[in-house]
Amino acid sequence: MTDYTDYLARQVLLGKMNRREFMGRAAAFGITLAAAGTMFDTAARAQEPKRGGHLKLGLEGAAATDSKDPAKSLSQFTFVAGRCWGDMLVESEPLTGGPVPALAESWEPSADAATWTFNIRKGVKFHDGKELTIDDVIKTLQRHTDEKSESGALGVMKSIKEIKADGDKLVLVLTEGNADLPLLLTDYHLVIQPNGGLDDPNAMIGTGPYKVASFEPGVRATFEKNADDWRSDRGFVDSVELIAMNDATARIAALSSGQVHYINRVDPKTVDLLKRAPTVEILNTSGRGHYVFIMHCNTAPFDNNDLRLALKYAMDRETMVQKILGGYGKVGNDFPINETYALFPEGIEQRAYDPDKAAFHYKKSGHDGTVLLRTSDVAFPGAVDASVLYQESAKKAGINVEVKREPGDGYWSNVWNVQPFSTSYWGGRPTQDQMYSTAYLSTADWNDTRFLRPDFDKILLEARSELDEAKRKEMYRTMAMMVRDEGGVILPMFNDFVNASTKQVKGYVHDIGNDMSNGYVATRVWLES
Repeated sequence: MTDYTDYLARQVLLGKMNRREFMGRAAAFGITLAAAGTMFDTAARAQEPKRGGHLKLGLEGAAATDSKDPAKSLSQFTFVAGRCWGDMLVESEPLTGGPVPALAESWEPSADAATWTFNIRKGVKFHDGKELTIDDVIKTLQRHTDEKSESGALGVMKSIKEIKADGDKLVLVLTEGNADLPLLLTDYHLVIQPNGGLDDPNAMIGTGPYKVASFEPGVRATFEKNADDWRSDRGFVDSVELIAMNDATARIAALSSGQVHYINRVDPKTVDLLKRAPTVEILNTSGRGHYVFIMHCNTAPFDNNDLRLALKYAMDRETMVQKILGGYGKVGNDFPINETYALFPEGIEQRAYDPDKAAFHYKKSGHDGTVLLRTSDVAFPGAVDASVLYQESAKKAGINVEVKREPGDGYWSNVWNVQPFSTSYWGGRPTQDQMYSTAYLSTADWNDTRFLRPDFDKILLEARSELDEAKRKEMYRTMAMMVRDEGGVILPMFNDFVNASTKQVKGYVHDIGNDMSNGYVATRVWLES
Protein backbone atom coordinates (compact mmCIF):
# COMPACT_ATOMS: atom_id res chain seq x y z
CA MET A 1 0.00 0.00 0.00
CA THR A 2 2.87 2.37 0.78
CA ASP A 3 4.29 1.71 -2.68
CA TYR A 4 1.01 2.77 -4.23
CA THR A 5 0.61 6.00 -2.26
CA ASP A 6 4.26 6.89 -2.91
CA TYR A 7 3.69 6.33 -6.58
CA LEU A 8 0.55 8.50 -6.60
CA ALA A 9 2.26 11.27 -4.65
CA ARG A 10 5.10 11.29 -7.11
CA GLN A 11 2.62 11.79 -9.93
CA VAL A 12 1.32 14.87 -8.09
CA LEU A 13 4.81 16.32 -7.73
CA LEU A 14 5.43 15.84 -11.42
CA GLY A 15 2.20 17.55 -12.41
CA LYS A 16 0.52 14.31 -13.47
CA MET A 17 -2.17 14.22 -10.76
CA ASN A 18 -3.72 16.73 -8.37
CA ARG A 19 -4.17 16.21 -4.63
CA ARG A 20 -7.92 15.55 -4.98
CA GLU A 21 -7.30 12.66 -7.37
CA PHE A 22 -4.64 11.28 -5.04
CA MET A 23 -7.06 11.33 -2.13
CA GLY A 24 -9.79 9.71 -4.21
CA ARG A 25 -7.58 6.85 -5.37
CA ALA A 26 -6.24 6.28 -1.87
CA ALA A 27 -9.81 6.17 -0.53
CA ALA A 28 -10.67 3.57 -3.16
CA PHE A 29 -8.06 1.33 -1.51
CA GLY A 30 -9.77 1.71 1.87
CA ILE A 31 -7.46 4.37 3.30
CA THR A 32 -9.09 7.03 5.50
CA LEU A 33 -8.85 10.63 4.34
CA ALA A 34 -6.75 11.58 7.35
CA ALA A 35 -4.32 8.72 6.77
CA ALA A 36 -4.21 9.47 3.05
CA GLY A 37 -3.35 13.08 3.74
CA THR A 38 -0.48 12.08 6.01
CA MET A 39 0.76 9.54 3.49
CA PHE A 40 0.60 12.13 0.75
CA ASP A 41 2.65 14.68 2.67
CA THR A 42 5.25 12.13 3.79
CA ALA A 43 5.57 10.37 0.46
CA ALA A 44 5.68 13.57 -1.53
CA ARG A 45 8.65 14.84 0.46
CA ALA A 46 10.42 11.50 0.20
CA GLN A 47 9.90 11.04 -3.52
CA GLU A 48 11.01 14.38 -4.95
CA PRO A 49 13.33 13.38 -7.81
CA LYS A 50 16.90 14.60 -8.16
CA ARG A 51 18.51 14.96 -11.56
CA GLY A 52 21.98 14.12 -12.84
CA GLY A 53 24.53 11.35 -12.54
CA HIS A 54 25.50 8.20 -14.41
CA LEU A 55 23.32 5.17 -13.64
CA LYS A 56 24.90 1.72 -14.07
CA LEU A 57 22.86 -1.48 -14.16
CA GLY A 58 24.31 -5.01 -14.16
CA LEU A 59 21.80 -7.18 -15.97
CA GLU A 60 21.41 -10.88 -16.57
CA GLY A 61 19.85 -11.98 -19.84
CA ALA A 62 22.12 -10.48 -22.49
CA ALA A 63 23.37 -12.53 -25.43
CA ALA A 64 25.51 -11.99 -28.52
CA THR A 65 22.38 -12.77 -30.54
CA ASP A 66 20.37 -9.88 -29.05
CA SER A 67 18.60 -7.86 -31.72
CA LYS A 68 18.38 -4.08 -31.90
CA ASP A 69 14.93 -4.44 -33.46
CA PRO A 70 12.29 -4.10 -30.71
CA ALA A 71 10.05 -6.52 -32.60
CA LYS A 72 12.60 -9.27 -31.90
CA SER A 73 13.36 -8.35 -28.30
CA LEU A 74 13.72 -11.56 -26.29
CA SER A 75 15.94 -10.89 -23.31
CA GLN A 76 15.80 -8.97 -20.07
CA PHE A 77 18.63 -6.82 -21.38
CA THR A 78 16.85 -5.70 -24.55
CA PHE A 79 13.62 -5.28 -22.57
CA VAL A 80 15.21 -2.59 -20.40
CA ALA A 81 17.11 -1.10 -23.34
CA GLY A 82 13.88 -0.69 -25.32
CA ARG A 83 12.22 1.14 -22.43
CA CYS A 84 15.16 3.56 -22.35
CA TRP A 85 14.91 4.71 -25.97
CA GLY A 86 11.32 3.96 -27.00
CA ASP A 87 7.68 4.57 -26.18
CA MET A 88 4.46 2.68 -26.81
CA LEU A 89 1.05 4.19 -27.47
CA VAL A 90 -0.20 3.10 -24.04
CA GLU A 91 1.44 2.21 -20.73
CA SER A 92 0.05 0.38 -17.70
CA GLU A 93 -0.30 1.78 -14.21
CA PRO A 94 2.22 0.06 -11.91
CA LEU A 95 0.01 -0.90 -8.97
CA THR A 96 -3.32 -1.56 -10.66
CA GLY A 97 -2.28 -2.64 -14.15
CA GLY A 98 -4.84 -0.35 -15.83
CA PRO A 99 -4.06 1.50 -19.10
CA VAL A 100 -2.65 5.03 -18.96
CA PRO A 101 -1.82 7.41 -21.83
CA ALA A 102 1.62 7.52 -23.47
CA LEU A 103 2.04 8.50 -27.14
CA ALA A 104 -1.72 8.08 -27.38
CA GLU A 105 -3.09 10.77 -25.06
CA SER A 106 -6.67 9.41 -25.10
CA TRP A 107 -8.88 6.82 -26.79
CA GLU A 108 -12.51 5.96 -27.39
CA PRO A 109 -14.12 2.63 -28.34
CA SER A 110 -17.23 2.05 -30.39
CA ALA A 111 -20.27 0.61 -28.62
CA ASP A 112 -19.22 -2.94 -29.52
CA ALA A 113 -15.52 -2.30 -28.74
CA ALA A 114 -14.63 -3.40 -32.28
CA THR A 115 -13.44 0.02 -33.47
CA TRP A 116 -11.09 2.18 -31.42
CA THR A 117 -10.05 5.77 -32.07
CA PHE A 118 -6.83 7.09 -30.53
CA ASN A 119 -5.72 10.70 -30.24
CA ILE A 120 -2.00 10.79 -30.94
CA ARG A 121 0.06 13.20 -28.90
CA LYS A 122 1.33 16.25 -30.78
CA GLY A 123 4.70 17.96 -30.48
CA VAL A 124 6.66 14.76 -29.79
CA LYS A 125 10.05 14.44 -31.50
CA PHE A 126 12.07 11.39 -32.39
CA HIS A 127 15.74 11.36 -31.42
CA ASP A 128 16.70 12.33 -34.98
CA GLY A 129 14.65 15.52 -34.71
CA LYS A 130 11.75 14.31 -36.84
CA GLU A 131 8.32 15.03 -35.38
CA LEU A 132 6.06 12.06 -34.60
CA THR A 133 3.18 11.72 -37.08
CA ILE A 134 0.15 9.50 -37.43
CA ASP A 135 1.93 7.83 -40.36
CA ASP A 136 4.80 6.69 -38.09
CA VAL A 137 2.27 5.10 -35.74
CA ILE A 138 0.35 3.36 -38.52
CA LYS A 139 3.47 1.95 -40.17
CA THR A 140 4.84 0.74 -36.83
CA LEU A 141 1.70 -1.23 -36.07
CA GLN A 142 1.50 -2.53 -39.63
CA ARG A 143 5.08 -3.81 -39.44
CA HIS A 144 4.20 -5.84 -36.36
CA THR A 145 1.31 -7.51 -38.23
CA ASP A 146 3.72 -8.82 -40.88
CA GLU A 147 4.93 -12.34 -40.16
CA LYS A 148 8.26 -11.50 -41.79
CA SER A 149 8.94 -9.04 -38.97
CA GLU A 150 9.12 -11.97 -36.51
CA SER A 151 7.50 -9.70 -33.94
CA GLY A 152 6.85 -10.99 -30.46
CA ALA A 153 3.58 -9.03 -30.61
CA LEU A 154 2.33 -10.79 -33.73
CA GLY A 155 -0.20 -12.89 -31.81
CA VAL A 156 -1.72 -9.72 -30.36
CA MET A 157 -1.73 -7.79 -33.62
CA LYS A 158 -3.55 -10.50 -35.56
CA SER A 159 -6.81 -9.39 -33.97
CA ILE A 160 -6.54 -6.03 -35.78
CA LYS A 161 -7.91 -6.19 -39.32
CA GLU A 162 -7.52 -2.54 -40.29
CA ILE A 163 -5.11 0.21 -39.24
CA LYS A 164 -5.90 3.63 -40.66
CA ALA A 165 -5.94 7.38 -40.09
CA ASP A 166 -8.95 9.62 -39.60
CA GLY A 167 -7.28 12.99 -40.03
CA ASP A 168 -4.65 13.00 -37.30
CA LYS A 169 -6.38 10.27 -35.29
CA LEU A 170 -5.51 6.57 -35.31
CA VAL A 171 -8.36 4.15 -36.00
CA LEU A 172 -8.04 0.44 -35.28
CA VAL A 173 -10.74 -1.88 -36.56
CA LEU A 174 -10.73 -5.30 -34.90
CA THR A 175 -11.94 -8.66 -36.12
CA GLU A 176 -14.20 -8.63 -33.08
CA GLY A 177 -14.78 -6.44 -30.04
CA ASN A 178 -12.05 -6.28 -27.42
CA ALA A 179 -12.45 -4.21 -24.27
CA ASP A 180 -8.77 -4.84 -23.42
CA LEU A 181 -7.29 -3.30 -26.57
CA PRO A 182 -5.50 -0.34 -24.91
CA LEU A 183 -3.68 -2.75 -22.58
CA LEU A 184 -2.67 -4.95 -25.50
CA LEU A 185 -0.89 -1.96 -27.01
CA THR A 186 1.39 -1.79 -23.97
CA ASP A 187 3.31 -4.78 -25.35
CA TYR A 188 7.00 -3.85 -25.09
CA HIS A 189 7.70 -4.87 -28.68
CA LEU A 190 5.41 -2.15 -30.03
CA VAL A 191 7.90 0.71 -29.79
CA ILE A 192 6.87 3.50 -32.14
CA GLN A 193 9.65 4.13 -34.69
CA PRO A 194 10.16 6.65 -37.52
CA ASN A 195 8.33 5.33 -40.59
CA GLY A 196 7.46 2.31 -38.46
CA GLY A 197 11.02 1.01 -38.54
CA LEU A 198 10.62 0.07 -42.19
CA ASP A 199 13.71 2.04 -43.20
CA ASP A 200 15.89 0.50 -40.52
CA PRO A 201 14.28 -1.50 -37.70
CA ASN A 202 17.67 -1.70 -35.96
CA ALA A 203 18.25 2.07 -35.80
CA MET A 204 17.08 2.28 -32.16
CA ILE A 205 15.59 5.72 -32.76
CA GLY A 206 12.51 6.45 -30.71
CA THR A 207 10.85 9.07 -28.54
CA GLY A 208 12.06 7.78 -25.17
CA PRO A 209 13.90 9.60 -22.38
CA TYR A 210 17.35 8.44 -23.52
CA LYS A 211 19.16 8.29 -26.85
CA VAL A 212 21.26 5.26 -27.70
CA ALA A 213 24.96 6.11 -27.61
CA SER A 214 26.21 2.55 -28.18
CA PHE A 215 24.88 -0.99 -28.26
CA GLU A 216 27.11 -4.05 -28.28
CA PRO A 217 24.99 -7.22 -28.13
CA GLY A 218 25.89 -9.41 -25.21
CA VAL A 219 28.26 -6.83 -23.73
CA ARG A 220 26.79 -3.41 -22.93
CA ALA A 221 24.57 -0.54 -24.02
CA THR A 222 24.98 3.14 -23.19
CA PHE A 223 22.45 5.96 -23.33
CA GLU A 224 22.46 9.71 -22.97
CA LYS A 225 19.68 12.02 -21.84
CA ASN A 226 17.20 13.08 -24.52
CA ALA A 227 17.02 16.86 -24.06
CA ASP A 228 13.82 16.98 -26.14
CA ASP A 229 11.93 14.39 -24.10
CA TRP A 230 8.21 15.17 -24.13
CA ARG A 231 7.82 14.03 -20.52
CA SER A 232 9.17 15.54 -17.30
CA ASP A 233 8.42 12.57 -15.01
CA ARG A 234 11.24 10.28 -16.16
CA GLY A 235 14.83 10.21 -17.36
CA PHE A 236 16.29 11.82 -14.25
CA VAL A 237 19.94 10.81 -14.74
CA ASP A 238 22.27 12.23 -17.37
CA SER A 239 23.32 8.86 -18.74
CA VAL A 240 22.62 5.15 -18.37
CA GLU A 241 24.87 2.15 -18.82
CA LEU A 242 23.53 -1.38 -19.09
CA ILE A 243 26.27 -3.94 -18.48
CA ALA A 244 25.78 -7.59 -19.40
CA MET A 245 26.37 -9.72 -16.31
CA ASN A 246 24.97 -13.17 -16.86
CA ASP A 247 26.90 -14.63 -13.93
CA ALA A 248 24.97 -14.27 -10.67
CA THR A 249 28.10 -14.14 -8.53
CA ALA A 250 29.56 -11.37 -10.69
CA ARG A 251 26.36 -9.33 -10.35
CA ILE A 252 26.32 -9.60 -6.58
CA ALA A 253 30.00 -8.69 -6.33
CA ALA A 254 29.52 -5.70 -8.63
CA LEU A 255 26.62 -4.39 -6.55
CA SER A 256 28.27 -5.01 -3.21
CA SER A 257 31.42 -3.16 -4.30
CA GLY A 258 29.49 -0.25 -5.80
CA GLN A 259 30.57 -0.94 -9.39
CA VAL A 260 26.89 -0.86 -10.39
CA HIS A 261 23.83 0.72 -8.82
CA TYR A 262 21.32 -2.01 -9.63
CA ILE A 263 21.18 -5.69 -10.51
CA ASN A 264 18.35 -7.97 -11.61
CA ARG A 265 17.67 -11.64 -11.06
CA VAL A 266 18.83 -11.95 -7.47
CA ASP A 267 18.76 -15.60 -6.49
CA PRO A 268 16.57 -15.86 -3.35
CA LYS A 269 19.27 -18.02 -1.79
CA THR A 270 21.57 -15.00 -1.74
CA VAL A 271 19.07 -12.48 -0.33
CA ASP A 272 20.11 -12.95 3.30
CA LEU A 273 23.75 -12.47 2.33
CA LEU A 274 22.98 -9.29 0.41
CA LYS A 275 20.88 -7.91 3.26
CA ARG A 276 23.99 -7.84 5.43
CA ALA A 277 25.60 -5.25 3.18
CA PRO A 278 24.78 -1.81 4.65
CA THR A 279 24.76 -0.16 1.22
CA VAL A 280 22.34 -2.62 -0.45
CA GLU A 281 18.55 -2.64 -0.63
CA ILE A 282 16.47 -5.65 -1.74
CA LEU A 283 13.69 -4.76 -4.21
CA ASN A 284 11.05 -7.45 -4.06
CA THR A 285 7.87 -7.20 -6.16
CA SER A 286 4.99 -9.66 -6.50
CA GLY A 287 3.37 -9.92 -9.90
CA ARG A 288 2.49 -12.16 -12.83
CA GLY A 289 5.89 -13.60 -13.59
CA HIS A 290 6.20 -17.37 -13.62
CA TYR A 291 8.88 -20.01 -14.06
CA VAL A 292 8.06 -22.90 -16.34
CA PHE A 293 9.13 -26.29 -17.66
CA ILE A 294 7.87 -26.37 -21.25
CA MET A 295 7.08 -29.42 -23.39
CA HIS A 296 6.31 -29.33 -27.12
CA CYS A 297 2.89 -30.94 -27.45
CA ASN A 298 3.53 -31.85 -31.10
CA THR A 299 6.91 -33.53 -30.59
CA ALA A 300 7.47 -37.09 -29.37
CA PRO A 301 7.43 -38.20 -26.66
CA PHE A 302 5.59 -35.11 -25.37
CA ASP A 303 2.79 -35.49 -27.92
CA ASN A 304 1.33 -38.02 -25.47
CA ASN A 305 -0.88 -36.28 -22.89
CA ASP A 306 -0.46 -39.07 -20.37
CA LEU A 307 3.28 -38.43 -20.39
CA ARG A 308 2.64 -34.72 -19.97
CA LEU A 309 0.31 -35.41 -17.03
CA ALA A 310 2.88 -37.75 -15.52
CA LEU A 311 5.50 -35.02 -15.65
CA LYS A 312 3.08 -32.50 -14.14
CA TYR A 313 2.17 -34.74 -11.19
CA ALA A 314 5.89 -35.43 -10.68
CA MET A 315 6.50 -31.77 -9.81
CA ASP A 316 6.78 -30.98 -6.09
CA ARG A 317 5.55 -27.39 -6.21
CA GLU A 318 5.61 -26.53 -2.51
CA THR A 319 9.21 -27.68 -2.17
CA MET A 320 10.11 -25.81 -5.35
CA VAL A 321 8.72 -22.52 -3.99
CA GLN A 322 10.54 -22.93 -0.68
CA LYS A 323 13.90 -24.17 -1.94
CA ILE A 324 14.20 -22.33 -5.25
CA LEU A 325 12.30 -19.13 -4.49
CA GLY A 326 13.13 -19.04 -0.80
CA GLY A 327 9.45 -18.33 -0.22
CA TYR A 328 9.50 -15.35 -2.62
CA GLY A 329 6.57 -16.56 -4.69
CA LYS A 330 3.49 -18.75 -4.83
CA VAL A 331 2.61 -22.22 -6.05
CA GLY A 332 1.47 -22.44 -9.67
CA ASN A 333 -1.20 -24.68 -11.19
CA ASP A 334 -0.07 -25.30 -14.77
CA PHE A 335 -1.81 -22.35 -16.37
CA PRO A 336 -0.27 -18.87 -16.69
CA ILE A 337 -2.83 -16.79 -14.77
CA ASN A 338 -2.86 -15.83 -11.09
CA GLU A 339 -5.05 -13.70 -8.82
CA THR A 340 -3.54 -10.42 -10.05
CA TYR A 341 -5.47 -10.76 -13.33
CA ALA A 342 -9.00 -9.49 -13.78
CA LEU A 343 -11.57 -12.32 -14.09
CA PHE A 344 -9.23 -14.85 -12.51
CA PRO A 345 -10.83 -18.31 -12.76
CA GLU A 346 -11.51 -19.33 -9.18
CA GLY A 347 -12.25 -22.79 -7.86
CA ILE A 348 -9.78 -24.78 -9.99
CA GLU A 349 -8.34 -27.61 -7.93
CA GLN A 350 -4.69 -27.10 -7.08
CA ARG A 351 -2.50 -29.78 -8.66
CA ALA A 352 -0.33 -31.33 -5.99
CA TYR A 353 2.76 -33.51 -6.07
CA ASP A 354 1.50 -37.08 -6.44
CA PRO A 355 4.10 -39.75 -7.33
CA ASP A 356 1.39 -42.42 -7.57
CA LYS A 357 -0.64 -40.47 -10.15
CA ALA A 358 2.57 -39.61 -11.97
CA ALA A 359 3.51 -43.30 -12.10
CA PHE A 360 0.01 -44.23 -13.30
CA HIS A 361 0.06 -41.78 -16.21
CA TYR A 362 3.68 -42.61 -17.02
CA LYS A 363 2.85 -46.30 -17.34
CA LYS A 364 -0.27 -45.47 -19.39
CA SER A 365 1.81 -43.34 -21.77
CA GLY A 366 3.89 -46.34 -22.75
CA HIS A 367 7.08 -44.28 -22.67
CA ASP A 368 10.27 -46.06 -21.74
CA GLY A 369 13.66 -44.55 -21.07
CA THR A 370 14.88 -41.14 -20.03
CA VAL A 371 13.24 -37.77 -20.53
CA LEU A 372 15.77 -35.10 -21.56
CA LEU A 373 15.32 -31.70 -19.89
CA ARG A 374 17.50 -28.81 -21.05
CA THR A 375 18.19 -25.95 -18.69
CA SER A 376 20.54 -23.07 -18.00
CA ASP A 377 21.33 -20.52 -15.33
CA VAL A 378 19.77 -17.83 -17.54
CA ALA A 379 16.41 -19.60 -17.85
CA PHE A 380 15.46 -18.24 -14.43
CA PRO A 381 17.28 -17.78 -11.10
CA GLY A 382 17.97 -21.24 -9.72
CA ALA A 383 16.82 -23.00 -12.91
CA VAL A 384 19.59 -25.61 -12.78
CA ASP A 385 18.92 -26.37 -9.11
CA ALA A 386 15.18 -26.49 -9.87
CA SER A 387 15.81 -29.00 -12.64
CA VAL A 388 17.84 -31.24 -10.33
CA LEU A 389 15.14 -30.95 -7.66
CA TYR A 390 12.56 -31.94 -10.24
CA GLN A 391 14.74 -34.84 -11.32
CA GLU A 392 14.67 -36.12 -7.72
CA SER A 393 10.89 -35.76 -7.28
CA ALA A 394 10.24 -37.47 -10.64
CA LYS A 395 12.51 -40.36 -9.69
CA LYS A 396 10.10 -41.25 -6.86
CA ALA A 397 7.46 -41.84 -9.55
CA GLY A 398 9.80 -44.06 -11.55
CA ILE A 399 10.48 -41.35 -14.13
CA ASN A 400 14.11 -40.80 -15.14
CA VAL A 401 14.67 -37.14 -16.05
CA GLU A 402 18.07 -36.41 -17.55
CA VAL A 403 19.14 -32.81 -16.89
CA LYS A 404 21.37 -31.20 -19.50
CA ARG A 405 22.90 -27.88 -18.54
CA GLU A 406 23.20 -25.61 -21.58
CA PRO A 407 25.43 -22.51 -21.89
CA GLY A 408 23.73 -19.21 -21.15
CA ASP A 409 24.92 -17.49 -24.31
CA GLY A 410 22.59 -18.54 -27.07
CA TYR A 411 20.07 -20.26 -24.80
CA TRP A 412 17.20 -18.09 -26.03
CA SER A 413 17.99 -18.73 -29.69
CA ASN A 414 19.18 -22.35 -29.58
CA VAL A 415 17.15 -23.98 -26.80
CA TRP A 416 14.03 -22.02 -25.82
CA ASN A 417 11.24 -22.44 -28.38
CA VAL A 418 13.50 -24.87 -30.26
CA GLN A 419 14.14 -27.93 -28.07
CA PRO A 420 11.11 -30.00 -26.97
CA PHE A 421 11.63 -29.88 -23.18
CA SER A 422 13.35 -27.00 -21.43
CA THR A 423 13.10 -24.47 -18.62
CA SER A 424 12.04 -20.89 -19.19
CA TYR A 425 10.20 -17.94 -17.66
CA TRP A 426 7.42 -15.54 -18.54
CA GLY A 427 7.03 -12.04 -17.17
CA GLY A 428 3.25 -12.10 -17.52
CA ARG A 429 1.11 -9.76 -19.61
CA PRO A 430 -1.42 -6.99 -18.85
CA THR A 431 -4.47 -9.17 -19.57
CA GLN A 432 -5.43 -12.82 -19.72
CA ASP A 433 -6.20 -12.37 -23.40
CA GLN A 434 -2.71 -11.09 -24.15
CA MET A 435 -1.01 -13.81 -22.13
CA TYR A 436 -2.90 -16.52 -23.95
CA SER A 437 -2.62 -14.78 -27.34
CA THR A 438 1.15 -14.44 -26.98
CA ALA A 439 1.99 -17.94 -25.77
CA TYR A 440 -0.95 -20.33 -26.35
CA LEU A 441 -2.78 -19.24 -29.50
CA SER A 442 -1.99 -21.76 -32.25
CA THR A 443 -0.63 -19.07 -34.57
CA ALA A 444 1.48 -17.23 -31.97
CA ASP A 445 5.21 -17.08 -32.75
CA TRP A 446 5.97 -17.55 -29.06
CA ASN A 447 3.75 -20.61 -28.57
CA ASP A 448 6.66 -22.32 -26.86
CA THR A 449 4.66 -25.42 -25.85
CA ARG A 450 3.31 -25.96 -29.38
CA PHE A 451 -0.20 -26.00 -27.91
CA LEU A 452 -2.09 -26.19 -31.20
CA ARG A 453 -5.78 -26.38 -30.38
CA PRO A 454 -8.43 -24.89 -32.72
CA ASP A 455 -11.07 -25.33 -30.00
CA PHE A 456 -8.95 -23.31 -27.57
CA ASP A 457 -8.37 -20.65 -30.22
CA LYS A 458 -12.11 -20.40 -30.82
CA ILE A 459 -12.88 -19.80 -27.14
CA LEU A 460 -10.05 -17.27 -26.86
CA LEU A 461 -11.42 -15.25 -29.77
CA GLU A 462 -14.98 -15.47 -28.43
CA ALA A 463 -13.90 -14.35 -24.96
CA ARG A 464 -12.08 -11.40 -26.45
CA SER A 465 -15.32 -9.92 -27.80
CA GLU A 466 -17.59 -11.00 -24.93
CA LEU A 467 -18.70 -7.94 -22.98
CA ASP A 468 -20.64 -9.93 -20.35
CA GLU A 469 -18.00 -10.34 -17.64
CA ALA A 470 -19.63 -13.41 -16.06
CA LYS A 471 -19.63 -15.23 -19.40
CA ARG A 472 -16.11 -14.08 -20.16
CA LYS A 473 -14.87 -15.30 -16.79
CA GLU A 474 -16.35 -18.73 -17.44
CA MET A 475 -14.61 -18.83 -20.83
CA TYR A 476 -11.31 -18.02 -19.17
CA ARG A 477 -11.94 -20.82 -16.71
CA THR A 478 -12.48 -23.27 -19.56
CA MET A 479 -9.28 -22.10 -21.22
CA ALA A 480 -7.31 -22.44 -17.99
CA MET A 481 -8.55 -26.01 -17.56
CA MET A 482 -7.56 -26.91 -21.13
CA VAL A 483 -4.04 -25.57 -20.67
CA ARG A 484 -3.73 -27.11 -17.21
CA ASP A 485 -4.92 -30.59 -18.14
CA GLU A 486 -3.90 -30.91 -21.78
CA GLY A 487 -1.22 -28.32 -22.43
CA GLY A 488 2.54 -28.61 -22.43
CA VAL A 489 3.38 -26.20 -19.62
CA ILE A 490 4.45 -27.31 -16.15
CA LEU A 491 4.09 -24.16 -14.07
CA PRO A 492 5.28 -24.90 -10.55
CA MET A 493 5.57 -21.34 -9.30
CA PHE A 494 4.73 -17.69 -9.74
CA ASN A 495 7.88 -15.87 -8.78
CA ASP A 496 8.32 -12.60 -7.01
CA PHE A 497 10.70 -10.35 -8.91
CA VAL A 498 13.76 -10.08 -6.68
CA ASN A 499 16.27 -7.40 -7.64
CA ALA A 500 18.61 -5.21 -5.63
CA SER A 501 20.16 -1.75 -5.67
CA THR A 502 22.49 0.43 -3.70
CA LYS A 503 20.74 2.79 -1.31
CA GLN A 504 21.85 5.61 -3.56
CA VAL A 505 19.04 4.59 -5.95
CA LYS A 506 15.75 6.30 -5.16
CA GLY A 507 12.27 6.33 -6.65
CA TYR A 508 12.06 2.65 -7.56
CA VAL A 509 8.48 1.83 -8.58
CA HIS A 510 7.17 -1.65 -7.78
CA ASP A 511 5.21 -2.63 -10.90
CA ILE A 512 3.02 -5.74 -11.18
CA GLY A 513 3.30 -5.57 -14.97
CA ASN A 514 6.70 -7.20 -15.26
CA ASP A 515 10.19 -7.44 -13.82
CA MET A 516 12.54 -4.49 -13.20
CA SER A 517 9.70 -2.01 -12.68
CA ASN A 518 8.12 -3.36 -15.87
CA GLY A 519 11.41 -2.65 -17.64
CA TYR A 520 11.27 1.06 -16.76
CA VAL A 521 13.82 0.91 -13.93
CA ALA A 522 16.40 3.11 -15.69
CA THR A 523 13.82 5.71 -16.65
CA ARG A 524 12.09 5.96 -13.26
CA VAL A 525 14.87 6.04 -10.66
CA TRP A 526 17.33 8.75 -9.71
CA LEU A 527 20.57 8.90 -7.74
CA GLU A 528 21.29 10.56 -4.45
CA SER A 529 24.89 11.42 -3.69
